[in-house]
Amino acid sequence: MLQHLASGQHRVRDLVDHMGFAQSTVSRHLSFLSDCRLITMQPEGRSSWYSLADPARLRSLIASAEDLLGAAGTHSQLCAHLRTPQDDPIQEKEND
Repeated sequence: MLQHLASGQHRVRDLVDHMGFAQSTVSRHLSFLSDCRLITMQPEGRSSWYSLADPARLRSLIASAEDLLGAAGTHSQLCAHLRTPQDDPIQEKEND
């Protein structure tokens, strides 16, 4: 869900279509992410638009999760589209 929101604002309906989850599931996840202050909601008419609250902090959170997974023996690159060239270790290795 965070990956979809990283590409811009989405409505619940958009996320349901993109992810194939039930509307109740998407709403429950959005509520959790909102409670954690990872996303924001902006009402517009009868719709609500959701977006990342702080993309830079989310990049830091994702990097920490990758470090934790790596320490546990599961090397993974999560949410690569959230990276900028200067904080992408794969691109850094390729540029060296």
